[in-house]
Amino acid sequence: MIDSRTAHNGSAIRRRRECTVCEGRFTTYEYIEETQIAVIKRDLRRENYNRQKLVEGMQIACKKRPVSINTIAAMANAIEKELRSLGKTEVASLTIGEMVMTRLYEVDQIAYIRFASVYLDVNSAEEFITQTGILQRK
Repeated sequence: MIDSRTAHNGSAIRRRRECTVCEGRFTTYEYIEETQIAVIKRDLRRENYNRQKLVEGMQIACKKRPVSINTIAAMANAIEKELRSLGKTEVASLTIGEMVMTRLYEVDQIAYIRFASVYLDVNSAEEFITQTGILQRK
């Protein structure tokens, strides 16, 4: 190991390492493992919270938008921190979706519209406007 420091607002440890065979350098991130949170889906199934699914959903919404991967990671960190602060072992997927939409709206409104239109499962512009209240947010 060459270097070690905290990363992602203290939620991870970033380590620079060097391979003893080829001397190539690489970075690893170590995340503190906390109590697993179960996500209650719309059909009442439960599955373990998966950070990667959260990040992938935001990346799809932000595709071809001026939103960096660091911004997406920061939003994921903030959402995880907020989820942990709830102090619950089970959280509704609707709660997580609202957290994502709130942050996307602040970062990029087009990404917000993309995410919300899929997440809310709307079939028309009028239904989208009604469910999101987007015209009232101005």
